[in-house]
Amino acid sequence: MHRFARRLLPVLPLFSLPAIAQEQPAPQTLDEVVVTAARESVPLTVETDPRRPQQPLPAHDGADYLKTIPGFSVIRKGGSGGDPVLRGMAGSRLNILLDGENIHGGCGGRMDPPTAYVYPSAYDRVTVIKGPQSVRFGPGTVAGTVQFEQKRPSFSTAGVNFFGSLTGGSFGRHDEVIDASAGNPEFYVRGVGTNSSSRDYRDGDGNRIHSAYRRWSANAAVGWTPDADTWLEFSGASSDGEAAYAERGMDGKKFKRENFGLRFEKKNLSPVLQKIEAQVYHNYIDHVMDNYSLRDFRPASMMAGPSVSNPDRVTNGGRLAFTLLPGEYAELVVGFDAQYNRHRMRSTSNQWQTPYTNQSRTTDARFSQYGLFSELTLYLSERDRILGGLRGDWWRAQDARAPGAAGLVSSGQIRHNTLVSGFVRYERDIEENPGTFTPYLGLGHAERFPDFWELISQNKQSEGSNSAFSTRPEKNTQLDFGVLWNRKESLSASFSGFYSRVEDFILIDTRVPGKPSGTVVTRNIDASLWGFEAAALWGFAENWKLGASLAYVRGNNRSDGTPLAQIPPLESRLSLTYDNRRFSASGLIRSVAAQNRVDPGRGNIAGQDIGPTPGFTTFALNGSYRPSKEILISVGVDNLFNKTYAEHLDKRAADIAGYTTQYTRINEPGRRLWIKADIEL
Repeated sequence: MHRFARRLLPVLPLFSLPAIAQEQPAPQTLDEVVVTAARESVPLTVETDPRRPQQPLPAHDGADYLKTIPGFSVIRKGGSGGDPVLRGMAGSRLNILLDGENIHGGCGGRMDPPTAYVYPSAYDRVTVIKGPQSVRFGPGTVAGTVQFEQKRPSFSTAGVNFFGSLTGGSFGRHDEVIDASAGNPEFYVRGVGTNSSSRDYRDGDGNRIHSAYRRWSANAAVGWTPDADTWLEFSGASSDGEAAYAERGMDGKKFKRENFGLRFEKKNLSPVLQKIEAQVYHNYIDHVMDNYSLRDFRPASMMAGPSVSNPDRVTNGGRLAFTLLPGEYAELVVGFDAQYNRHRMRSTSNQWQTPYTNQSRTTDARFSQYGLFSELTLYLSERDRILGGLRGDWWRAQDARAPGAAGLVSSGQIRHNTLVSGFVRYERDIEENPGTFTPYLGLGHAERFPDFWELISQNKQSEGSNSAFSTRPEKNTQLDFGVLWNRKESLSASFSGFYSRVEDFILIDTRVPGKPSGTVVTRNIDASLWGFEAAALWGFAENWKLGASLAYVRGNNRSDGTPLAQIPPLESRLSLTYDNRRFSASGLIRSVAAQNRVDPGRGNIAGQDIGPTPGFTTFALNGSYRPSKEILISVGVDNLFNKTYAEHLDKRAADIAGYTTQYTRINEPGRRLWIKADIEL
């Protein structure tokens, strides 16, 4: 392998050359509590360890974890199942992958977004790619890609690895995690189990929020590694849970996921063909929501019984990729990916008289996608490189709904779309004494096919029809730019900015003129967004660090001449940490500005604007003690001064029997105490 590639590999993990065994586990150490946020490790890429203790309280689902990364927000529905938002973009604009697999929720009201099935502590690494700056990880990456990944266990001799974690906190919160693996150089087995639950939390005024949840998951894998260049793994996962929701008339009684996957990798086949990767998977979601299991049943009339809705969804997919070295200064990844998913529904308006389990499931939508991609890294010199990629996607969708009494115009229709995405980016490493300065500039284009929630869910309409099935694909052209700065141990900083022009942006509108009240319309508009994320960590004295982050995004609905709805406000974090490797103590100040640029009644599949929100500031403290290299005990308090506040994107609170609703949005938790113990052997 040429010397340029070897030198640049540390800053190019997205294009890692096969001769580097990136699957080898990192040294087993338990790091200090993360209080500010993860920073970009390479251009437009943030990589984090979800098992590190963090503040606020360690996350229990995928959205809860992502909100600690600059640029992310969460649309809160209760204590669990929030929808993540990156740079003002939510839903399918953000590609969520679990060990390379796609997973799609079933609820028509987004009660179960993909991150609702993510248990962060079950994974070893979370990688975020901002913007349309890669084509290798699936279609439609308008906002970016998030990968939750388990690393491959590696054993030089026969042995056992173990990780365990216990968390306890206010409002009855408790979490348990066990991860054990055993193996030798040729075989391994691994099992991961998680459990998490909480009672209703209270806001700063003492109001009880309908937000209790229980969640569990079990993952298992068996691997074969006959030599250093070959890997075959069969894996399976099962999970379930229930969650109370403060913003609607139903709760999630069942979040069942079943998964099977097979992965194969072969490296160093020839001087040109460096690696083959192959993967197939099956994901099945069975979701139940009702209005009586987790709340007091309040019938709408004397004759009304409890109602249940039971959607399910199956997603089957696969991926094949080849890593090539076509020349001394280039690396090329080419491949193919595909997925098929089917959505079904059954329900009852009176569970007492006609149980939902006696009903047959009816298919209402089918989607299939086939994609070809190619991504090239070209090394111009030891310090300069150009990265680029191109992909094409072929989509097929069927509206499988029966015409019904309303006579849907799209019932039984099938549509096909061919979409094209691509990007090009320039990066340069500028050596300084001491440290490295890395500026970059990229231009990306991503085309996204409308999803189930935009086309079909809840009988979406268009402006001129009783169906939204003809909604046009979304097309985002985005400029990304920024810089990374590292001065060894004393200072590290990153800045990433973007400007985005979106043609046919898919807007969910609840106040279209001429439509009856309560009608939800899917509209295509033209939009623009711009913003930035910045983060820095400064070791200003021995054992002392000062951290800061700042994130901002601004959006415009260019078609209507209004602000783009569902845009989070300016947010900053400032932390001070003392850590002598045995004891640590940290303080965190989080400040969020007011948001007055709103467009009530409009938004995305996860939520619509309600109105302006005031700014707020919260304070948090934590400390940790390391009695040995293998054990870490951490404690913390979030919202130290018990402030009553709501995030701008939080959903509107519903009127729920037994709860006093004294707020417009769902308020965030008041003061929370927590303690966490980790052991790694």
